[in-house]
Amino acid sequence: MDHLGARGSGLGARSGGVLLYFLALVAFVLLATANSAGYRYGASDLAFYGPAVMRQLDPDLFPRDRPVLDAQAKLTFMDETVAAVARRTTTHLPSLFLGLYIATLVLLAAGVTAIGKTLYRHWWTVFALLAAFTIRHAITKSGTNSLEGYFHPRQLAFAFGLIAIATFLRGRPLLAALALVGAGSLHPTTTLWFAVWLGVAIFATARVRWPFVAAGAALGLAGWWAFAFGPLAGRLTLMDPEWLDALAGKDYLFPLRWPLAAWLANLAYVPIIVLAYRRRAASGLASRAEQGMVIGCLALVAVFFVALVLNATRVALAIQLQPARIFWMLDFTATVYLVWALAEGLNMRPAIVAGILAVLALMRGAYVMRVEFPNRPLFETAVPGDWGRVAGWVQSTPKDSGWLADPMHAVHYGTSLRMAAARDVFVEGTKDAAIGMYDRTIAFRTRDRLRELGDFSALSVEQIQALGHRYGLDYFISEQQYSLPLAFEAGAVRIYRIP
Repeated sequence: MDHLGARGSGLGARSGGVLLYFLALVAFVLLATANSAGYRYGASDLAFYGPAVMRQLDPDLFPRDRPVLDAQAKLTFMDETVAAVARRTTTHLPSLFLGLYIATLVLLAAGVTAIGKTLYRHWWTVFALLAAFTIRHAITKSGTNSLEGYFHPRQLAFAFGLIAIATFLRGRPLLAALALVGAGSLHPTTTLWFAVWLGVAIFATARVRWPFVAAGAALGLAGWWAFAFGPLAGRLTLMDPEWLDALAGKDYLFPLRWPLAAWLANLAYVPIIVLAYRRRAASGLASRAEQGMVIGCLALVAVFFVALVLNATRVALAIQLQPARIFWMLDFTATVYLVWALAEGLNMRPAIVAGILAVLALMRGAYVMRVEFPNRPLFETAVPGDWGRVAGWVQSTPKDSGWLADPMHAVHYGTSLRMAAARDVFVEGTKDAAIGMYDRTIAFRTRDRLRELGDFSALSVEQIQALGHRYGLDYFISEQQYSLPLAFEAGAVRIYRIP
């Protein structure tokens, strides 16, 4: 494949080049999805984001769970943004979320491609980076993954962030800042880390710096207002021991509790980035913008350690910002440099490296789909099986009805009742506990309700009725048989009325 800089040769300059990239894009989407164990509607974090969008479309939904949804939804414009898209396209949320998932992957591929085209000499190296990026993996102790098998605004914000970095590398810092505005409306914390990365990169490479000092001062004033009077008011308070105890299961929030292996895994990105950049610089391949990119990326590590001090003193904001996700950006940068080192730095044939990485991604994706999850389709656009039939019936009940289900039902059935049927749930053990980091009251609400339930499988009829009367619950879902009025059943899943 031609050198990227030779005679203006880009992928589109060759006959069939556009078609080749389109095929590569299709392969990227399919491989990324397979390595993420398939696309699933309503899975994991979408069990929170989805109901927040539903409530924007229908304010009568979730009258009981509004405080839980508001704890995070008020910090972002994601629900308003997606709801606005839904009103102008389709209110069929399964179709919309699938479209947003594919759009996210396309934008991720665009950002990866743009960065690769700027830093690499061969198109095959760009293809190698695309293949490497489809291999989903967890970012150690950060509570996030490099890819998700469902639409997540964090992933879309990351895509905008990559486009911002690519735009900066091409000498257009103002356009880069504009890309971050799009990211900010979707996921503020992911955008914050990209803003630090990009801000330091721009400042480090700017020939005239006073405008950036002035802009920084203006942002500082805006930050002071946000913390003093705006949406972040009260976030600089200290988490008390009782609040911290309610979050004890979320160890990724507290880096000082990490094992040594987690620290080594995350800090290993630093020498990879430094050594690869120094080699590129010594070879005359690194531009001034790339130098700024590396400085900005490494500045994130310094920010992490500052946040670590605040985390150790239990400042609420330092925990809520989840600074361990900074290592997601370092993970991507290290991958960019590792692919370069393999394909171009070691004088290997870039086409061979691209082929090897593509085969690895294909083999891993096939293993995930055929061995780990053999019954899961590549794209699951609705709630499947008995739980889907249950959700369909639940949607016929009044919008203000209250539901009692196993706190881990989202894990057992693939998505929560809130997401699948748009109804209030007494407690959802995994996601409600995570939302508790943003609001002390919600943390205690979740903890207390889980304690009241105790062993869900051992609940007696009397306990179920007592909970129903105390909290105004109307229905109970279980796979066990109870001497309660049966309202509906699908397979092993039964819905009882609480008299």
